[in-house]
Amino acid sequence: MRLQVQDAMIRNVMIVDSDLSVKNAARMMAYLQVSSLVVVENNVVVGIITKGDIISRVVSKDKNPNKLMVSEVMTTPLLTTMPEADLEFAAQLMVFNKIKKLPVLSGYKDSELVGLLSLTDIARFFPLLYAKLFNVDKLIESKNPALLYID
Repeated sequence: MRLQVQDAMIRNVMIVDSDLSVKNAARMMAYLQVSSLVVVENNVVVGIITKGDIISRVVSKDKNPNKLMVSEVMTTPLLTTMPEADLEFAAQLMVFNKIKKLPVLSGYKDSELVGLLSLTDIARFFPLLYAKLFNVDKLIESKNPALLYID
């Protein structure tokens, strides 16, 4: 039996309106202890804002987070998946596209947000799949001096 996205995704996804200030979105992330918020407009998923987006698009460019809206900083267009999708394929999609979070929708365009899949979720629940994706076994076999083993 193949593992599906729904086997690893979280179901309690934090959302934010696109017209919220970046400062308030950052405060929300800090309060909720999350690293991303899925962005919605009229209950339709339109993007995602991450701590990385805030650092690279606001802080590092000396922009005022009080004056910027989430819609100006969020990542869009957005790659998404569905709960029944093959977990390994979704993970490969994330690695190939260099994304850490993948919103899970109930269907195609304008569908309901039902979850969020992260590389951390994959690593936590399916360490062998994570190792396969990142060739961890080859790193260990290479006896790379940069790796530190602690017993």
